[in-house]
Amino acid sequence: MRIVGGKYKRRIISPPKNLPVRPTTDLAKESLFNILGNIIDLDEKSALDLFSGTGNISYELVSRGVTSVTAIETNYSCVKFIRQTATHFEMDELNVIQSDVFRFLKTSGQTFDVIFADPPYAMENIPEIAELVFKTNKLNKGGWLIVEHPKSIDFNSFEFFHSRRNYGKVNFSFFHYPEE
Repeated sequence: MRIVGGKYKRRIISPPKNLPVRPTTDLAKESLFNILGNIIDLDEKSALDLFSGTGNISYELVSRGVTSVTAIETNYSCVKFIRQTATHFEMDELNVIQSDVFRFLKTSGQTFDVIFADPPYAMENIPEIAELVFKTNKLNKGGWLIVEHPKSIDFNSFEFFHSRRNYGKVNFSFFHYPEE
């Protein structure tokens, strides 16, 4: 696993083999950030990385100029790894919180410009993530929510749905919260 662009480009990330994660592939991640680069300027933005796992997306966000990234993960070993990696790379912009994603969304008063969610594909309530993000007003006006999900989930009828991209087994659904 590596950081594919920005300030930390080509840095290698080597998570322990025993982490219970399915990291976004480098190809899918590179495609995702090419899309994001065309729709939003990440400089000086805030981001939320839900179901952070190895921190793969969080590192990429920091590398590409996001000034504040909050990573939410329940697994202690993953949280420890993200914190160690952020310290190693001197990523002071990255804040890691060990919490249940749904609890965080319901209780946090923070808002963000970009929210990325990569829940376990076997999770039954993946669509609730998008519903909860908008219900709890976590996205700033003009912001983007991206949900990585299996092919079987269809967000087309959801409010603020923008588009869907497919990269093999990886699917990204994009939601845009308009300025007005």
